[in-house]
Amino acid sequence: MVILKTSGTVIGRIPLTESSLIVQWCTRDAGIIKTVAKGARQLKSPFAGKLDLFFRCELEIHLARSSDLHILKESAITDSRLGLRRSYQQTLTASYFVKLIEKATEAATPIPEFDDLLNRALGFLDKNEVNLKAILHFEKQILLLLGIEVEGNDPPQTLNHHLTGGIPKQRDELIKRLIKTDI
Repeated sequence: MVILKTSGTVIGRIPLTESSLIVQWCTRDAGIIKTVAKGARQLKSPFAGKLDLFFRCELEIHLARSSDLHILKESAITDSRLGLRRSYQQTLTASYFVKLIEKATEAATPIPEFDDLLNRALGFLDKNEVNLKAILHFEKQILLLLGIEVEGNDPPQTLNHHLTGGIPKQRDELIKRLIKTDI
């Protein structure tokens, strides 16, 4: 069995059984991957309180040979990013950033630059109020990493054109909320 030790950010959680979760991660060394956290939904689980959305963790994962669903063996929080929960706008923005990363990358492909970008963006949101400038900066950085940024082009329009299914739907609600609070 191949063991992967890496860092990652929780970007999704889905109940698998009464006691287990499927946890989706954005990792430095394995890209976007899914793990099974056996027993994570039990009160006395070693994973209890360690697998919340946007948490940054050090991980030990046992990689499956014939599946894209791996086994999470250990998880230690390195950054809980509790500031992302201070308002709906903060959480919505973090969710939008995650969706952009998911759409811009291929699953199970190492993406250290995208992992770094997400880490920096969530760190910024953890400590600062969201604003339009931060969203546009993130979008432009995605374009640069994809190699499709063209000076003078509108980042959301370019992303909408190049991403399968277009730009994530969270963006419209996010922009409306930001415009409403700026007035």
